[in-house]
Amino acid sequence: MPEVSDEAAAAVGGRRATPTAAPKAKAPSRVRMSAAQRREQLIATGRQLFAERGFDATSIEEVASRAKVSKPVVYEHFGGKEGLYAVVVDREVRALLDRITTALTAGHPRELLEQAALALLGYIEEETSGFRVLVRESPLMSATGTFSSIMNDVAHQVEHILGAEFKSRGYDPKLAELYSQALVGMVALTGSWWLEVRKPRKETVAAHLVNLAWNGLSHLEAKPTLITARRH
Repeated sequence: MPEVSDEAAAAVGGRRATPTAAPKAKAPSRVRMSAAQRREQLIATGRQLFAERGFDATSIEEVASRAKVSKPVVYEHFGGKEGLYAVVVDREVRALLDRITTALTAGHPRELLEQAALALLGYIEEETSGFRVLVRESPLMSATGTFSSIMNDVAHQVEHILGAEFKSRGYDPKLAELYSQALVGMVALTGSWWLEVRKPRKETVAAHLVNLAWNGLSHLEAKPTLITARRH
């Protein structure tokens, strides 16, 4: 009697043969991050979310979801949202200060103004998320973790430069602190505006800032008074 295959037997019996399933391809295993790598990933994720939403509107759930980890992982590394935010802000503070202080290399005061303005605008252009984190309001803002405090540090450096310049021109060097705050504040406020509009180019913005500041300084009155006060 001839041998009948399984398929033929199934057909004769009114049943369709079930084809043998091909073995499933093994899914590639996910590479586990080290603790340091995971921490850096969470910091980058938090930085982006804090820039987009601010401190109050960002939740640990969102951080965990975007980083594709569980909430306990975030708590394990930072203790909570406040801890993550503090690390993000501290890094941005140091990055911006380092950028500005490193840029101040010129000997001439006008060049120093140009370097400071370009350093701030360059940071805004290249590290937009970081700048947004710094300028947003937050209940965690402390004396060492605000954009204002960074600008104060820069103003103190400018103060020393202006103090020497004022003394050489016969102006009261005690007023250097006031003028340094005014100059740095002008650059910082303009930088916040430029963050949104991005026009004109940063070099053009810096040139106009320095034009206003330097030419204003070049024609300072030794003892200015208000015009309204002169009328009385």
